[in-house]
Amino acid sequence: MLTKKKIFIGLSLILSACLIVSVCFWCFKIIPEKNEKLKIQQIIKQYREEKLKTYAEENSQFEDYEIDVAFLGDSLTDGYAVEEYYSQFEVSNRGIGGDTTFDLENRLDVSLFDLKPKVAVLLIGANNFRTMFENYERIIQKITSTLPNTKLVLLSLTAMGGKWGKNNEIACFNNVKIKLVAEKYNCEFVDLFTPLLNPETNEIFENFTSDGGHLTSAGYEVLTAKITPVLESLIA
Repeated sequence: MLTKKKIFIGLSLILSACLIVSVCFWCFKIIPEKNEKLKIQQIIKQYREEKLKTYAEENSQFEDYEIDVAFLGDSLTDGYAVEEYYSQFEVSNRGIGGDTTFDLENRLDVSLFDLKPKVAVLLIGANNFRTMFENYERIIQKITSTLPNTKLVLLSLTAMGGKWGKNNEIACFNNVKIKLVAEKYNCEFVDLFTPLLNPETNEIFENFTSDGGHLTSAGYEVLTAKITPVLESLIA
């Protein structure tokens, strides 16, 4: 009887300890992480709203087709100093960091349709590799039908490294699909993956990236060298 009682007490202590550990884990790790995630989401939402407000203000300053090129995308576009790299054209940067293909589709009116550029350059999908083709083609359809006079350039996903290097395989696969979409809708396609990739490491060249996913000025120079000839051929 005494032995059973000791076993019962021992089990109770173990269960209590497990419960305490679980509560501590929830209080000191799960809840702070959830709060931090919500905080980040709020910052991203506010940032996006401010960017869209700026785009709307810019749109009112331009008449139809006064802009030569609009660059659309996520942080890779957002951080691209297109005014400096393409000084020969009238350009507008319509990138928003953190955007997925779904975010971009939802902001096409203010980001592109109201601007009516001669050419739209699209680089999107790195934030939702596995779901980007749920609406990627729909984005192209909307652009080509709404702006029939705007020529469209589809950029491949870029090579990556470090913690993002594991995405290179799916990026390469998705790039084949992007090229097929470009051919289907008579768009220009530019391969950015190959010139950024170091074949010895199968990751992006270190001097082309700041963190494995985003680009340095040297990386953007590679993009510019690939994109410029295409823009020059499209804009008389």
